[in-house]
Amino acid sequence: MANHKSALKRFRQSEKRRLHNRYYAKSMRTAVRKLRSMTVKAEATAFYPKVQKALDKLAKRNIIHRNKAANLKSKLARFISKLA
Repeated sequence: MANHKSALKRFRQSEKRRLHNRYYAKSMRTAVRKLRSMTVKAEATAFYPKVQKALDKLAKRNIIHRNKAANLKSKLARFISKLA
């Protein structure tokens, strides 16, 4: 465990940020799963912009890597286009 006052504060901050980031990353994964489970194209097309916006925000804030966000958006767009 840290001994310096500043190191203790840094520990508290990093733990708080870790929990915050974990919450938003988990929400994103849930939204992606929800989109992938959809079978109606119109429904999926309507939900896609919300997921896309969430992915862009997480990438902008470095919670996920920008390439991961781009790859997910691409795969989801292909998934939607293949729906009947």
